[in-house]
Amino acid sequence: MRDVKIAVEGVTVGHSTDPEARTGCTVVRLPADTVASGEVRGGAPASREFALLDPVRLVASVDAVVLSGGSAFGLAAADGVMAVLEAEGCGFTTAQGPVPIVVGLSLYDLAVGSSSVRPDAASGAAATRGASTNPSVGRVGAATGAMVGKWRGPEFAVPGGIGIVNVESGPLAVTAVVANNAAGDIDDGQTATAVLDGSFTGWPDREAFGPNTVIGCVVTNAILTKTDCRLVAEGAHDGLARAVTPPHMRSDGDAFVAAATGLVEAHVDDVRLMALVAVEQAVRESVGNIEE
Repeated sequence: MRDVKIAVEGVTVGHSTDPEARTGCTVVRLPADTVASGEVRGGAPASREFALLDPVRLVASVDAVVLSGGSAFGLAAADGVMAVLEAEGCGFTTAQGPVPIVVGLSLYDLAVGSSSVRPDAASGAAATRGASTNPSVGRVGAATGAMVGKWRGPEFAVPGGIGIVNVESGPLAVTAVVANNAAGDIDDGQTATAVLDGSFTGWPDREAFGPNTVIGCVVTNAILTKTDCRLVAEGAHDGLARAVTPPHMRSDGDAFVAAATGLVEAHVDDVRLMALVAVEQAVRESVGNIEE
């Protein structure tokens, strides 16, 4: 494992890792008044509070994004994140006190390690308290039990991981945090070539590789609206599709949140392009830089 410095000011990332059970969670803490939206393209998402990211919904800002293993069970990690943030006075203002806005995304790692151990509220709280500007990448947090390339059969699977990549242009910065548990392969062009020349003979056993998923959060210091953030989330999925073949399968719960801290004037198309590149590279590096 190695550490990566987060380029977007005020953003921190923390992990809770269970190396024996091969699962964990990753928390992206966001500054106050960070605007966010998101998009799901996978066929089997596990998510929490994702509906409020729709640009037509009332709440515009998000306090944290939780990426977790454990499939839908792992969404419980967000309870611990909410507890920590509530104690700090963070959240959407109501007459009865602040309500932390925490979006959760989970991937399926139950077939690896112990299926009975999943990230819980204690895991989420620990990851939140441990968040820093220099988080680790590799087989940590939400991607502790991640495997990539399962669509060809378990014998072809390789370890996945957390990838974090910064893309900067002058004062404008974009950071992608990705947990890669894709069913598909890291794209080297061979699948496309096989389809084009007719040598691709069909899918392997579609039931054999089970649920999977790539989840992530893209954060920028740009001044964006909630609708702009939705466009950036679409760009994040484009980056995933450039890095993984095939992407967005029915067994994947691929989902991205895009968040903007609102410090730098920027055009949304520039941010979307930077998000595409950041996610593509984060997905590739999440596998290429794994150390057992």
